[in-house]
Amino acid sequence: MIDHGLFVEKYRPTTVQDCILPVELKTTIEKMVASGECHNMLFYGGAGCGKTSVARSICNDLDADYIVINCSEDGNIDTLRTKIRGFASTISLSGASKVVILDEFDYSNAQSIQPALRGAIEEFSKNCRFIITCNYKNRIIGPIHSRFTNLDFTIPNEEKPTLAFKVLDRVEYILNEEGIPYDKEVLVKLIMKFFPDIRRMLNELQRYSYSGKIDVGILSNLEEVTVKDLMDHMKSKRFNEVRKWVVDNMDNSFSDIFRSIYDGLSAYLNPQSIPRAIVILGEYQHKAAFVADHEINITACMVELMMECDFK
Repeated sequence: MIDHGLFVEKYRPTTVQDCILPVELKTTIEKMVASGECHNMLFYGGAGCGKTSVARSICNDLDADYIVINCSEDGNIDTLRTKIRGFASTISLSGASKVVILDEFDYSNAQSIQPALRGAIEEFSKNCRFIITCNYKNRIIGPIHSRFTNLDFTIPNEEKPTLAFKVLDRVEYILNEEGIPYDKEVLVKLIMKFFPDIRRMLNELQRYSYSGKIDVGILSNLEEVTVKDLMDHMKSKRFNEVRKWVVDNMDNSFSDIFRSIYDGLSAYLNPQSIPRAIVILGEYQHKAAFVADHEINITACMVELMMECDFK
């Protein structure tokens, strides 16, 4: 195994068997692998739940040649014309099947590469398969859906406890391998906070591991976003303080920030302003999936809330 610096890469599963998945989903994928044939598949679900790891693991289990293209960085028509076409049009020297993994495909251009991909799928159907991963299925055009086997990575509620325990076992294994002492109760609380986003768990653990031990301190660094001060600043139209609050809270995910503000609307806004605030939050949360700078986007959202809403 290549010694990657990041836990998420160093301990990424390499086979479908090693992936932590809901029973029905895992069974479906294992049957497909057992058939020896890779289908064109669209994986959708929340961040960090294993979509890319499963795609890579399928290729490993099938001994397929594959490339991974991150469409959030490289999702334009030139990618299709050069990288994808160049890879898919050639025959593997070993005779192995070929697979193109289009990661975060919901960030690709819906007016160029997504429509063009339809032709590529049909043109290279004898030689190459495609696996798409995305968080938001609705951002991918319908003709792509119809050409792929759609697999939902959402975990059923009844399976969450079982899978959470499997994640705990995996996390303990990683920390033991790295020689990092830990408090098991703290790990449980960390998993409960971020499950099923395994990537976020591992990144937080690795970041805090430099302190020498995983203890209760990691939880104090991961407190829920609190919006009282923010609301006070917006009520008083203190823009500089609003901007500072955004900067101080950028370690939190933008979805957590929007959700915390949404949950606190009734406590801080006059009732007639709440519908307008919800519309503003929805618009900026949608924009967050496409913007280059989340700090600017969130600050713009706060400014619009500050100017458009009446505070108690």
